[in-house]
Amino acid sequence: MKKIFPYQQIGIIGGGQLGRMMCIAAKAMGYRVAVLDPTPNCPCGQVADVEITAEYNDLSAIKKLAEISDVITYEFENIDIDALSWLKENAYLPQGSEVLKITRHRYLEKSTISAMDIPVADFARAKRGVGTGDMCPLRHIPSQPDTVCGADFARAKRGVGTGDMCSPRHIPSQPDTAYAPVFREIPLENMTVPCVIKTTTGGYDGKGQIVLRSEADMPAARELAAAHECIVEKFMPFSKEISVIVARSTTGEVSTFPVAENIHVNNILHQSIVPARISPELEREAIECAKKIAANLGAVGVIGIEMFVVDDKIVVNELAPRPHNSGHYTIDACVTSQFEQHVRAICGLPLGDPSLHTPAVMVNILGDHLNCTDLSDLAPYLPLLPNGKLHLYGKAEGKTGRKMGHISMLGDVEETLAAVGATGIWT
Repeated sequence: MKKIFPYQQIGIIGGGQLGRMMCIAAKAMGYRVAVLDPTPNCPCGQVADVEITAEYNDLSAIKKLAEISDVITYEFENIDIDALSWLKENAYLPQGSEVLKITRHRYLEKSTISAMDIPVADFARAKRGVGTGDMCPLRHIPSQPDTVCGADFARAKRGVGTGDMCSPRHIPSQPDTAYAPVFREIPLENMTVPCVIKTTTGGYDGKGQIVLRSEADMPAARELAAAHECIVEKFMPFSKEISVIVARSTTGEVSTFPVAENIHVNNILHQSIVPARISPELEREAIECAKKIAANLGAVGVIGIEMFVVDDKIVVNELAPRPHNSGHYTIDACVTSQFEQHVRAICGLPLGDPSLHTPAVMVNILGDHLNCTDLSDLAPYLPLLPNGKLHLYGKAEGKTGRKMGHISMLGDVEETLAAVGATGIWT
């Protein structure tokens, strides 16, 4: 298996905060870094050796990045598939394109996870009406997965003008592009609430999804389903949200970070608490689940796996095939950060020790939490700095809901939570 050593160049598609922190980790190890992003002076471009300013579907720019890079990686899911396919054939892209194709489509993602005998919320594709996206009468989402919303796969069979699929044949042991899920469609009306409707592609931080709690939510759900292909999921009455960051190297070596307990506000991650306040049994179950997913996908690099705790059981919510917001605590609280681990994994180096050396609470800093007319006005954060590590992403403009940075508070979790609350920044 190919190894990429320091002084060689890593190419990153995407220049946001994840690319920035990946770049910082790579340069600390002695690598050179090139980044492609449509925004001049993007967060990653500020610290990279080479910045290519171009759209992600600009094949000439993709080719330029490939020409100067010894290995290519990415910081987000919504990469142009044609560009990714070209890279797979003409450059060194150890992550490949298969995992990305699965994780960027929520129906295919849930079908794939379910096929591994890992619990997910019951799901089905929302049925769209002819021309308008109106919904027909609904039966139900079953309490247990079945043929309506199970993980059946079938080889795609194109009908005349329809794109219909033939009957399921088998579930392949490894996903490949020849296989696609049989889309089991259900209408939306009369759905047992609460449930969640989400776009199958795109969307992040709560965008592209609606929780249906009553008939009053139906018009917005109809509008979303009329405009986009959508998936309907049974609402999970979770007691906690947790996540596991798992890394898998080109050599097949696998390593997991400690489980994080996550708290969201307005569908955006607010805090990650580590170690998660769960039982040792649940912790082991979550870690084994993450390892199983990474191995079965044949993934390379870091994957963030979001999970629910429901009735003291693990239910997987979604996957992110790159470093994850809930893993930012690893920069300051672990022997090896998720970003260094990702670099090690794609370069074929031995994976680092992921052990936690101190408890931590990572708190996101949004535009809401800064003086957006003067981003250097950080006086409210000063009381947190004795035990806090401040990370700002170099974004030029603060906006409501925009992730501008984070602070990792190290030490006793309960004391930290009290200190964070006392600042009044996040109220």
